[in-house]
Amino acid sequence: MNDTHGYLEPHPEIVWTADRPSIATMGGFARIAAIFAEARSHGEVLAFDSGDTFHGTPALVSSRGDAIVPILNALGLSAMTGHWDFAYGPSRLKELTQTLNFPFLAANCEAQDPAAPRFPGSAISGNDVKVGVIGLAATILDKTMPASFSEGLRFSDGIEETRREGARLREAGCDLVMVLSHLGFPQDCALAEAVDGIDVILSGHTHNRLTAPMTRNGALIIQSGCHGSFVGRLDLTVEGGRIADARHWLIPVDADVSEEPRVKALVASAVEPTRHLREQIVGHTDRLLHRVTCLDSPMDDVLLAAIARAADTEIAFSNGWRYGAPIPAGPITVHDLLCMVPMNPPIQTVDLTGGEIRGMMEDNLEATFSGDPFGQRGGYVKRFRGLIFNVKIENPHGARIETGFTANGQPVVDDRVYRAAYITEQGVAPRYGSHRKTLPVRTVDALSDWFALPESDVRHLGRLRIC
Repeated sequence: MNDTHGYLEPHPEIVWTADRPSIATMGGFARIAAIFAEARSHGEVLAFDSGDTFHGTPALVSSRGDAIVPILNALGLSAMTGHWDFAYGPSRLKELTQTLNFPFLAANCEAQDPAAPRFPGSAISGNDVKVGVIGLAATILDKTMPASFSEGLRFSDGIEETRREGARLREAGCDLVMVLSHLGFPQDCALAEAVDGIDVILSGHTHNRLTAPMTRNGALIIQSGCHGSFVGRLDLTVEGGRIADARHWLIPVDADVSEEPRVKALVASAVEPTRHLREQIVGHTDRLLHRVTCLDSPMDDVLLAAIARAADTEIAFSNGWRYGAPIPAGPITVHDLLCMVPMNPPIQTVDLTGGEIRGMMEDNLEATFSGDPFGQRGGYVKRFRGLIFNVKIENPHGARIETGFTANGQPVVDDRVYRAAYITEQGVAPRYGSHRKTLPVRTVDALSDWFALPESDVRHLGRLRIC
């Protein structure tokens, strides 16, 4: 499993139909436990988590990860790695991993400070078949995430570390070498091409629902969606240290799966301290709010409208986050809002020249669509309001934004100053802009105020047109 983002219980999830998204109730760790138990009833099973696990919902954030530890231990996992799992700082992650009964692996994480925590790079699992497992944490942790995530640590792309650990595991007698990765699907394909001898890559980070494995340079690559709505199962027949046969299922974690009673009780206990947040209704939405599309999304349209209103600006930015289960039309609760923006940061304003806006968005388009997979260091395209960009994705970095770049219907002038609202440094990179100001209002409060309006207004949305 990968990218559960703290969703311990069944929740709404997007299921695509021929012409529109629809909603199904999916996920839940008690169902996942039942899927694992059924598989184990037929033979030896190794279960893994590719990360984004300790963070994302109020139960996880308020406990700084503690709430999920008994649940993960009950699943009988063999190893995990991560990304947002570093959100409380590396030292806190080390504390959490020391309470697990399986290792947290990060071969591409190097301590730059003697006081920084260390994480093992690999482990060996299995009885009849010895599987060497190499863990690769998100390479972007010290590049695009807040500095507190990677304090004292450096993260590489993992290529040299995978070569080194793979050779060591083979020398230790492992029949198979597997990579447990949070690099992202494009990066994992590139890793497989760059490193010979990988048998399996369990991918994460990019929320891909792969219904069949991708094969690159002999490596089978699978990834299993997000929010615990799907589990990937890979059955291998191994003969003479080689994979003789492989079968794969992308298993929907839906109502057809019964909940495992012990884990169901653990989940109920974990979410009880924050259950009252589900009863605090702040307003209603007449449309499905989701964050599963790359260029823009209804959930972020609402987020931008709320922070622009709070800051009294026409222009607003936020990061292109992928996490956050969809919110169906109907009542909106404080719990929903805290799943949308788990960090609940304060709203800030900044003065940006038109040239800085252009440069920032060019950099973000490169971080999203770079031809070099390891140059893809963003999530989705940065979310924005009050602007229209005409872009050619296939153009090189610095030349994607063409004519038709406007702010509120007027051409953007490079040396003119525009005031913008944003949340967190991921919304507007520190090297851009001046006169930054932190407002005395946090994002969830701004969203609550916005949903309380008689008619919530999402006009002046940003649009990125692919030309």
